[in-house]
Parts: sequence; structure tokens; C-alpha cells
Amino acid sequence: MSDVFWAHASAIVDDGAQLGAGTKVWHFSHVCAGARIGDNCSLGQNVFVANDVTIGHGVKVQNNVSVYDAVTLEDDVFVGPSVVFTNVFNPRAAVPRKAEYRRTLVRRGASLGANSTLVCGATVGEYAFVGAGAVVTKDVPAFALVTGVPARQTGWISRVGEKLALPVRAVDGAEAVCPASGERYRLVAGALLPLD
Repeated sequence: MSDVFWAHASAIVDDGAQLGAGTKVWHFSHVCAGARIGDNCSLGQNVFVANDVTIGHGVKVQNNVSVYDAVTLEDDVFVGPSVVFTNVFNPRAAVPRKAEYRRTLVRRGASLGANSTLVCGATVGEYAFVGAGAVVTKDVPAFALVTGVPARQTGWISRVGEKLALPVRAVDGAEAVCPASGERYRLVAGALLPLD
């Protein structure tokens, strides 16, 4: 990672933080010393990034998001406005639990809709899509569309974010074509796989 990044005058980037080339840190944001952020990322207004956070390349974090310790965002992840991350499963103000942080992993290309919440310990699979306001309490499969409280799978989604014409419980071998990209997908052993 390069240290050629841009930060607004109101932003705070602590000494020791690593930010890649082309990354932008907007108004009133704070990046802590231990954070590792890749190239060409965008951290919107009022974003906080803690020490034990890794953010890949091309990640977009919209306004009013706190990315707490023990969170990893892989390349090309989209984090919508006011998404909530957690790192303690059973918090109490009077009981220190820093040694009990549960890691949260958001895999490459996934999108987290506005105001969604990720309860710590979950993994969101590659190119999955978490709908606005959803509360993720368990792992989300790759290419899954999840919505609601708690989040439940309501469909399958392509790499470019288009809903695929496949039922959630489709039989193995079922196929669909992305209406935007023309990419083909097949369900194999309960997982959706791109064929192109």
C-alpha cells in the first residue's frame, strides 16, 4: 500500500494508519493508527475505522458508519449509509469483554444495504447482498440476497447486483442468467456458482 491518499482537513488519520493510493477520507472521519486500508477506497462523512480493521481495495464506506475492531472488508465491498458493525456478542458497560471480540468478515464484492446491522461473528459471502435495514445474525452464503429482521435468504443475486430468476430452495443443477451481464450461474450442492 502507498501513502498517497487524500483526507479532508476535518478528518483525522492517526500516525501509523496505512491507506492506499487514491483512497479518500471525507469530512469528520477518523482512521485509527492500526487500520489497514487498500487502494481506491472511499470513506464517507463521519466514518470511524478502528485499529484492528482491514479494508481491501476499492471499498466504499458511506456516511455515518463505524467499522469497529475485528472487522475485515475484502476488495470491492459496498457499505451503505449508517450500517452497524458490532464486535461483542453480549455487551455490558461494567463487564470488560475486549478479549471476547468475535470477528466479522465481509467477502469480496458483497453489498451491505443502508441501516443494516451485522451481529459479530458472521461472514457475508462473496457478492452477497444484505438488504436495507436487515439484521444479519448468521453467515450469509455467496451470491445470496438476504432481507428482514432477522435476515433470511429471499433470493440469489449476480456479481453485478441483479436478482436471478432462481427460487431460494432451487434443486441442484438449476441455472439462471443475469439479466444485466448475461453471466450464467448454476446451483451445485446448495451453493450458487458462476459458470462464466
